[in-house]
Amino acid sequence: MEFSDRGLKLMKTKVLIVDDEAPIRAMLAFSLNRADMDVELAADGDEALKRLNAREPRPDLIVLDWMMPGLDGLQFTRTLRGMPGFSHIPIIMLTARGNESDRSRGLDAGADDFVVKPFSTRELISRVRAVLRRVRPENPINPGATRPDPTPLRVGDLVLDVHSHRAFAGDRPVSMGPTEFRLLTLFMRHPGRAWSRTQLLGEIWGDDHAVEERTVDVHIRRLRKALEQTRHDNFVQTVRGHGYRFSDLV
Repeated sequence: MEFSDRGLKLMKTKVLIVDDEAPIRAMLAFSLNRADMDVELAADGDEALKRLNAREPRPDLIVLDWMMPGLDGLQFTRTLRGMPGFSHIPIIMLTARGNESDRSRGLDAGADDFVVKPFSTRELISRVRAVLRRVRPENPINPGATRPDPTPLRVGDLVLDVHSHRAFAGDRPVSMGPTEFRLLTLFMRHPGRAWSRTQLLGEIWGDDHAVEERTVDVHIRRLRKALEQTRHDNFVQTVRGHGYRFSDLV
């Protein structure tokens, strides 16, 4: 559930389910509704994009099948990550492809997590909650919990507005996924510090033991790719034998 500052009102998490199999959509909708989440359904990637463009508020998370006719899961994810105003929405991909190379392809495309078929709805709900905890820095249950400092972060001419979840290079916006945004926030709060992969896992993924160290490398690649469009990818530097640092000093 998400805490709203207006009227101290609690709002349900909104999840968009995209799957071409009607029985799976129905099963997931029933389970997520029972978990106190609002659900919207789409039968394929094209329908999902139409719904996203036509409706407000936008979903907090998307559950997406990989193998669909027409616009498949990978194509949908790449499309969404390039759409201003939508790139921050986390995506959990449902897939029968459980090997490392397929997982890397999905992460490179922009997925935030995977659930391998067959799966239990309990497992999926746990993954949904884990991803939402990662992308929401404030405590959604306790309104008195510490919230992010609204002061923008700056390294060189790169500016990060944590409050509005936007990044800029000069006046030019920089689009990236939610996990990359959290990585960039951490880096820009501690410029010049060297982070090991284990430390980054702890800071970004917390106690999510299903995430492996190589996942860090995939998201670092995605962050560099996002920063490449404004030629700031060299700010993300590899520290040999250790991990990564973020600095405008090359």
